[in-house]
Amino acid sequence: MSSRLIEIFGDEKLVEKIKRRLSYLFQLAELESSRAGKTGMEVGSVRERIIVALLIYKFGEANIETEVPITEPEVDVKLFGEPVSIKTITSKGKQGFSGVKLVWTVDAQSAKEFRESYYPHCDILFIQIKWNGFGGFYYIPLEAQKRLFDKLGRQGYIKLPKPGTNPRGVEITKEALSSLIRDNECKSIEINWQRTKIEFNSYKRWVDLWSEE
Repeated sequence: MSSRLIEIFGDEKLVEKIKRRLSYLFQLAELESSRAGKTGMEVGSVRERIIVALLIYKFGEANIETEVPITEPEVDVKLFGEPVSIKTITSKGKQGFSGVKLVWTVDAQSAKEFRESYYPHCDILFIQIKWNGFGGFYYIPLEAQKRLFDKLGRQGYIKLPKPGTNPRGVEITKEALSSLIRDNECKSIEINWQRTKIEFNSYKRWVDLWSEE
């Protein structure tokens, strides 16, 4: 069955809205997740909620399942019952697509076990953020992932954390991700990531709620 995600890319009004609004919404996510000018790790969860909200806006709340069990580590949401993984990465300079996590791990042994058992199992929505430059909003279908995984093998598709470092996760290799977004089945929307001036107060909403009788 073809994923319903492909409908996003055929909806001209929605494509224009994504081009126009995504930078602003992700900038809000950064502001909401910042402290003393540093963006915290929680920004990833806020971005994920923004993309889930886009799916709800497009397909309706009844068709989106957000309460996904923790036993499905790569699945962030289900659309019409089908699992979807949402991945976002901020690229700087000519860095490209490095650092995109397949799974977060706490130790080297878990990372190795993951690599030995992993096989692509869900569609991916991948967002490459590139402030003051061009990035994209990509749909990477499961079939394209399986095809490339079979071609490259585990070693070529999966990058383990370096021994002796703080293992923040198992990544898809830069080569694999670059190949996936060039795949004929992949769909993309080019995003011009520009910041706008936003007056933001992270406490105002909570102060307002405290002020209610």
